[in-house]
Amino acid sequence: MPLIRTILLLLLILPLSLAQAQAIAEDENIDPLESINRPIFAFNNGLDKFLVRPLAQTYQFVMPDIGERGVGNFFANLYDFNAAFNALLQWELEGAAQSSGRFLVNSTAGILGLIDVATPIGIRPFRTDFGHTLAVWGAESGPYLMVPFFGPRTVRSGTGTIVDVYASPQAFINDVRLRNTLYGLELIDGRARLLKAEELLSGDEYIFVRDAYLQQREFFVNGGVVDDNFSDYEDEGWDEDF
Repeated sequence: MPLIRTILLLLLILPLSLAQAQAIAEDENIDPLESINRPIFAFNNGLDKFLVRPLAQTYQFVMPDIGERGVGNFFANLYDFNAAFNALLQWELEGAAQSSGRFLVNSTAGILGLIDVATPIGIRPFRTDFGHTLAVWGAESGPYLMVPFFGPRTVRSGTGTIVDVYASPQAFINDVRLRNTLYGLELIDGRARLLKAEELLSGDEYIFVRDAYLQQREFFVNGGVVDDNFSDYEDEGWDEDF
């Protein structure tokens, strides 16, 4: 069962994640693996240029706006399921109730989440993931990682991604073809939403992506407050979480 696998995985990786991240936290360099990360970034960029981006452009061209909104709402609804799970682990009972309420309302009245019914009636999204949960439990972020196929992460957020994937509703689908189709559609839909953001890229793209990601994760984990210590890295350039 996916839920049992998730719990076992959680018990196995938590001590490792805490130990690794806290040990590395003492290192002032947030990107000690840059010499490894840069070639992986180039690989990911090539894969995006020749495969993922063209698919996203085609998807955006053929899919009407109302269809794109529906697909985006559908996957946002699945995110609410994960958010409820993580909110409970953080003992954020209000957030857990909020996310559970959104999931139930949108899955029923919203036709499997295709329509966001919850937001107009005042049930706002509660943004969290397992990387955030690890932060609440005291794990430091650890070094920056560029992961093949998955993109920017830290030790903490990367560990969180593993758990979030195994705890997602898609993981409970026994039909492998359907499950993989949903994963693929989620990837293409998410990439299509980033097409307009490409014009923001400037200078050294690796540093831009790295610093933007770390800033976003810091903002996300701290509930909208960026730690002043993060400014120590602003000379080099500058955390979702999809």
